[in-house]
Amino acid sequence: MRKILFGLLFSCSVYGGLQTDINRASRILYDFKRIPEQSIPREVLNNAQGLVVMTVLKGGFIFSGRIGSGLVIARTSEGWSAPSAIGMGGAGFGFQIGGEITDFILVLNTQAAVDAFSRGGNVTIGGNLSVAAGPIGRSVEGSLVLPLAAVYSYSRSKGAFAGISLEGTVILERSKANTQFYGRYVTPRELLSGEIPPPKSAEELYKQL
Repeated sequence: MRKILFGLLFSCSVYGGLQTDINRASRILYDFKRIPEQSIPREVLNNAQGLVVMTVLKGGFIFSGRIGSGLVIARTSEGWSAPSAIGMGGAGFGFQIGGEITDFILVLNTQAAVDAFSRGGNVTIGGNLSVAAGPIGRSVEGSLVLPLAAVYSYSRSKGAFAGISLEGTVILERSKANTQFYGRYVTPRELLSGEIPPPKSAEELYKQL
C-alpha cells in the first residue's frame, strides 16, 4: 500500500526545475494579494528577513504522503537574494482520505530563521524554528508588534483532505536543482547572502514582492 501511494504521488509530482518554482512562486504571491482582506499585511513583508514559497501535494487512503517543492529567498543589503531550491516529503498513518494541493508562504521573521536555511541540509518547521499562523488583512496593519514567532505560516488549499496525520514537516535543500539552474554548484549560503546575483528570470518574482 505504501509503495502504491508514493508511486501515485510522484506520478503527479509538483517537483520541477528551479525556474518552474520561480514562476510558480510569482503566481502564488500574486494570488495571495488578490483579496486584500485575506492578504499578508505589508508590514509583515516589510519586516521579513526571508520568504519560503512552496506548493505541497498531499494525499492518502489510510497511509498518507506529501511532497512539495519551492524556493527560499532572503533580504540582503542590496534587496532580495537569488532563490535557493528546496523540497519536502513525508509519510504518515492515520484516519485520512482524499487529496489536496496547498500553496504555502512562510515568512522568515528573524535572521536565525534565514540562517537555518543557509546551512543546507534539513530544516524542521516547528522543530528547529517556532511557527505561528500569520496575521492577515489590512485591518492589522500598524498594530503589529513584530516578530511574534520566528516563522509566520500562510496557506491556500485546493481540494479536500479529511483526517489526522502524524507526519512532520521537514524541508531540505535541492542542490541538484540549484546546480542545474546556476550552471555550477552553489551553496544556499552563497545564494541567500547575496554573493550570487539575482537572476533576471526571477524579475516577476521580485516584482510581486
